[in-house]
Amino acid sequence: MTGRELFYVAEAHFNCRLAGDGPFTAKCHSWIEKNAGCGKALLTHSCTAALEMAAILLDIKPGDEVIMPSYTFVSTANAFVLRGGVPVFVDIRPDTLNIDEKLIEAAITPRTRAIVPVHYAGVSCEMNTILEIAKRYDLKVVEDAAQGVMSKYRGRPLGSIADLGAYSFHETKNIISGEGGALLVNDPKLISRAEIIREKGTDRSRFFRGEVDKYTWQEVGSSFLPGEIIAAFLWAQFEEAQSITSRRIECWNRYHLLLEPLEQAGLIRRPCIPQECEHNAHLYYVILAEGMDRQQVLAAMKREGVNSIFHYVPLHSSPAGMRYGRSSGSLSNTDSLSERLVRLPLWMGISEEQQLSVVETLKSAISPQPVVSGLQNAISDNLRTSAALSGEAQEEGSKRHKVTEEGTKHKDQGPRSNRVNSILRSLIR
Repeated sequence: MTGRELFYVAEAHFNCRLAGDGPFTAKCHSWIEKNAGCGKALLTHSCTAALEMAAILLDIKPGDEVIMPSYTFVSTANAFVLRGGVPVFVDIRPDTLNIDEKLIEAAITPRTRAIVPVHYAGVSCEMNTILEIAKRYDLKVVEDAAQGVMSKYRGRPLGSIADLGAYSFHETKNIISGEGGALLVNDPKLISRAEIIREKGTDRSRFFRGEVDKYTWQEVGSSFLPGEIIAAFLWAQFEEAQSITSRRIECWNRYHLLLEPLEQAGLIRRPCIPQECEHNAHLYYVILAEGMDRQQVLAAMKREGVNSIFHYVPLHSSPAGMRYGRSSGSLSNTDSLSERLVRLPLWMGISEEQQLSVVETLKSAISPQPVVSGLQNAISDNLRTSAALSGEAQEEGSKRHKVTEEGTKHKDQGPRSNRVNSILRSLIR
């Protein structure tokens, strides 16, 4: 938590409005629309739900093909398979682990309806090329920006670039509400239908705005709204979104500096961030050199108390992926990189000492013995540089904390806030 989550949850209770689309939901919608620059934002109970809404909006029918990477979470494919769609898996780039835009055109057939780029680790796909291909073949594009909140491509926030975008606020993400997501509707022609689909297929949203005298069933839909408590928690996170991102980037940069000697020794490869991309430090991973046994590396780190893990099992190799989808061309990068990727512990409050311990443990797990002493000196040099940078960041952070405390005191004045604080104290007791 960042500070005011429980206060806002108590306020939602005080408002006597716990169902969806209350005051806090409206605040969250406005924040996303302002910060992402999208036409319409709609909170959902998960990113999976947002992707399912996208599939309905695009009228995906049985046999329709949707191009996507195999290296992604199951929801990217499931959302379209539920409508009868066929995922067509394309290989990833070796630098960003995003879909290889140069391979998309070869995967297009007369049945192709959409392209779903996934912004892995909060680093953007090459969207200009993807959008150009989509325009040429009259295809829709849905950004799976589950990991991309606060990231940008050529100055544009992820999720706001294509026809539709999907965010995740799951507790494993940077900005969280436990479970939660959002659909970003960037094509104005889709906004009205998106509201209907989200509200069980009814025009209930128009009724509450006074645009119709009663609401009725209009088309297929479902209940995709999150409750107001979820939105209240999320609003507190949105208030601190820039601070959260800045602190994560500081930790990400420290890993990047400390791990440089291991990359120079040819033992790992660090993440690559293209010049046109501004990432959000969602996760830090390394790619082990070919021939290393990842399971042994992870087991060695676990014995030392470091919980490093791998990531996705490629969808094309899964039982459901083989049943419902197909591959376009070779997926050699997907196969190779997915088997060598190791994610390192990263969260907003990880300390410099903890990060150094992670790097030392990784080094011991993968380094041939003669190389270790030389790497130790290099890592120590980088650590001193990191400490200098950290000192500057901590000083700036102290200033931010002071301002936040003063701002909190100011916000809590007044009878209404006193009542909310009373409820909050009861909850804590």
